[in-house]
Amino acid sequence: MKPSLSNMLSQQVASSSFFDEMIATDGSPRPAYREVFRFLDELNGLQFTELQHLADMSLYTQGITFTVYSDARGTEKIFPFDLIPRLITHLEWQTVEQGVSQRMRALNAFLHDIYHDQKGLKDGVVPTRLIQGSAHYCREMTGLDVPGNVYVHIGGIDLIRDQDGAFLVLEDNLRNPSGVAYLVENRAVMARVTPELMHRYRVRPVHHYPQLLFDKLAGLSTVADPTIAVLTPGVYNSAYFEHSFLASQMGVELVEGQDLLVDNDVLYMKTTGGLKRIDVLYRRVDDDFLDPLVFRQDSMLGVAGLVGAYRAGNVVIANAMGNGVADDKAVYAYVPDIIRYYLGEEPILPNVPTYLCARKEQREKVLDHLSEMVVKPTDASGGYGLLVGSHASKQELAVFRERILARPDDYIAQPIQQLSTHPTFIRDGDGGQLAPRHVDLRPFAMCGAGGEVTVLPGGLTRVALTEGSLVVNSSQGGGSKDTWVLYPEGDHA
Repeated sequence: MKPSLSNMLSQQVASSSFFDEMIATDGSPRPAYREVFRFLDELNGLQFTELQHLADMSLYTQGITFTVYSDARGTEKIFPFDLIPRLITHLEWQTVEQGVSQRMRALNAFLHDIYHDQKGLKDGVVPTRLIQGSAHYCREMTGLDVPGNVYVHIGGIDLIRDQDGAFLVLEDNLRNPSGVAYLVENRAVMARVTPELMHRYRVRPVHHYPQLLFDKLAGLSTVADPTIAVLTPGVYNSAYFEHSFLASQMGVELVEGQDLLVDNDVLYMKTTGGLKRIDVLYRRVDDDFLDPLVFRQDSMLGVAGLVGAYRAGNVVIANAMGNGVADDKAVYAYVPDIIRYYLGEEPILPNVPTYLCARKEQREKVLDHLSEMVVKPTDASGGYGLLVGSHASKQELAVFRERILARPDDYIAQPIQQLSTHPTFIRDGDGGQLAPRHVDLRPFAMCGAGGEVTVLPGGLTRVALTEGSLVVNSSQGGGSKDTWVLYPEGDHA
């Protein structure tokens, strides 16, 4: 008789040195996962493979895709999805929710300060040269009062769990964080494919995110019934599915730069019935491409005069321009101090230890232990351009050593973290097997005009599908799981 799926998992995790989210070191399921364990015991490998195939087909028929430009086999991909949900208890979520909210409030206060009085820079909270020398520092935002003093309307805060199961912040995403559409669709797929498992739990909903987002965006405008639009770079953008999904679910227009124009500092959308004023623009276009009169002159993605309309107060742009200066990976190292300075609070969620290569003593430590570090360019995202020292060849280590020495300000380094693992279905031809894989978590938070922060009770759990890999980004071959935040015992959905 073949061992059950759960028994096979228990044996694999028992021999691992990583914190597994589902299975304790003695091979038993953690309390929250007992029903998941029973569900797996009720299935054989063939049945689970069939369920996984149904989930994949559901994603395929709905066109839930992302784009990988570097893949010669084709750019458009179905987002890999794993059927075994990740569970977060009510008490665990309280810590995440409070910590993410605290971070959003502090970073909004920081952005307001650096574009106004710069008191924090004068007091040495963050080095002035780090801010004013940042490629993402937007001088056009200087002295501009944004609605409600909110710069980060939508944030994605990447978290990991360490060997003790504690949550740590890996990085902040304050410009155009993506992934929330996959989060919502993951839940819908789970409800269709494994409804009996979902009925065994009281899971907090996530389907209402588009309505929450609409309400936050509408609340930013002084217009009673504002017209909202989502600005996308177009169908070839890696996150186009998300742009179209959010516009459709919110019931607002999806537009490209060519659909818009600015006249007398007012933003309009071209329609068959004439021009229609846009009051709130949820932009998914990077700063550099927003307005060719101010940023890149060759941009065809933005709108000439948009910055002028924004400065005149005639349109709200979410997220605000210039936010990248606060999610720069070098500034990340100072966020605990930013929280203490602007909020007078101790950080709820700690940072991963971070070394600034711009500092000689820290740079020397990084270079002495390069094979034990993850080195990241300060202005990159999506998992591009980083070095995982333990997986690098001697030549790759030598190349990064030279890069750091040549441009130390452009790099930070972090000791390689022992990311938690989670049982995951690994495809193998027509079948597959369950095995632990490393995961992270991206909760999404929204900040309204009054400064209040709402954290969606869930998050995009990203999975490094390659054995041993610590890189979870979809652009680097990662997948995702549905994240179930559980109601407290006795509460009901």
